Amino acid sequence: MRKILVLFAHPRFEHSVVNRALTSVARQHPAVTFHDLYEKYPDFNIDIKAEQELLLAHEVVLWHHPFYWYSCPPLLKQWIDLVLAFNWAYGPNGTNLRGKTAMNVITTGGTREAYLPDGRNRFTLRQLLTPFDQTAYLCGMQYLPPFAVQGTHRLSREDLDGKSSEFRHLLDLLSDMQTEIAAFSGSALINDHLKTFADGK
Repeated sequence: MRKILVLFAHPRFEHSVVNRALTSVARQHPAVTFHDLYEKYPDFNIDIKAEQELLLAHEVVLWHHPFYWYSCPPLLKQWIDLVLAFNWAYGPNGTNLRGKTAMNVITTGGTREAYLPDGRNRFTLRQLLTPFDQTAYLCGMQYLPPFAVQGTHRLSREDLDGKSSEFRHLLDLLSDMQTEIAAFSGSALINDHLKTFADGK
């Protein structure tokens, strides 16, 4: 079983119905270590060595966060700046993360249509997440397309239950050693292919 580290960052978690549902799924999954950065580091004083040890103990890393101004909340950015250090995560001797897998799990208030070239945000989510893609690449990690829950303010209870089920299925696939997760890499959103891969198509 592949071990999955969920690095969760949400400064207003108590106000997010969608993220409460998704984190409930993550906390209950046997392959997941759920790590709430704002709960762990309310003073932003990150324990770099402890975070690096967590990374070493897991094969898959999920950056789970709301999509704030086309990026992540500040504590997750600080985590990236400090924990993914030169000659540890990248650089001539920085090989500790090589071969691991990374991806974003994000929520957006805007709908999927808003994140298209002719939409109000002008770029796709995959394009806007390029800095994360490049960060993973620099560290020798495989970067997968994001899992996204979009139009969060318009979701019905049924919609939310469906997204929670999709997320649970994603965690099952990522943790299963028999799953060739590289096959996910060509999609815009990993959501689109969850059912296809589940059916073995």
